[in-house]
Amino acid sequence: MRHLLDTKHLGREDALRILDVAEDMAATQQREVRKLPTLRGKTVVNLFFEDSTRTRISFEAAAKRLSADVINFSAKGSSVSKGESLQDTAQTLQAMGADAVVIRHGASGAPQTLATSGWISAGVVNAGDGTHAHPTQALLDAFTIRKRFFGDGSRGRDLAGLRVTIVGDILHSRVARSNVWLLTTLGASVTLVAPPTLVPQDVSAWPVDVVYDLDDAIAAGPDALMMLRIQLERMNAAYFPTEREYSRTWGLDAARLAALPADSIVLHPGPMNRGMEISAAAADSPRSTVLEQVANGVSVRMAVLYLLLAGERTEAEEDGR
Repeated sequence: MRHLLDTKHLGREDALRILDVAEDMAATQQREVRKLPTLRGKTVVNLFFEDSTRTRISFEAAAKRLSADVINFSAKGSSVSKGESLQDTAQTLQAMGADAVVIRHGASGAPQTLATSGWISAGVVNAGDGTHAHPTQALLDAFTIRKRFFGDGSRGRDLAGLRVTIVGDILHSRVARSNVWLLTTLGASVTLVAPPTLVPQDVSAWPVDVVYDLDDAIAAGPDALMMLRIQLERMNAAYFPTEREYSRTWGLDAARLAALPADSIVLHPGPMNRGMEISAAAADSPRSTVLEQVANGVSVRMAVLYLLLAGERTEAEEDGR
């Protein structure tokens, strides 16, 4: 694997390979000594132009548990705030010997530009770009769903036959877009639920069903219900009357939680707006996978960095033999 930029162009076999390697990584995290020597001598740069807590810490933990050296670069307080371009920043990282760059950027397409520009030779991992893609979040969501439904027999399994419903701010959500493409590639059927104002115009080209009533979607009996955060920081217009109205119509409250099938699970990519898109009762219930998603995120990102950086070493060793 050279780069991981989105899930739309990630094939089924490649996706399953990442998930299966993540199973191995998760197993190592149950041991007393969690650190592996796999990426010793490699340098991973976390290049974050947007604020993030979970994603940056998750990638940092993943790289360190594989024994890589980690450099955290935040745009705030850096030369970027003085006007330095992405090209100049990238070439600086190249001169420092970065082997992989994990980039989060507010502009859709920035990771693609970094990967194809020729500015750097490092592998590029998209940690979220604009409203475009967030591939590792979709992978950890798929990993979590697969683990909940198939347990110890999940290795090598896709998600065929499972029904996933994604609820909320689809318009601004890179998580929703990445999940739609990955989940359908893995065989799941996906339904989107949102106010009409928060449904993208090009959704007719997506392999999904779209409904506008959350109660109807819950009555259909989804296996997994993914609640998206309302991204107020990305909204430049009034997409719904009030937060209270949104919560009443499209929020997962205790009554809707109780109406879900007994074996359904609830996902949320975080951070959560408790009391808005999800109630405290739903967020803290046994069927909620929020904390599992965080733990699984480290294993999935370890797998991605391993496949990005250890593959070349393995090939070199094989050539040497």
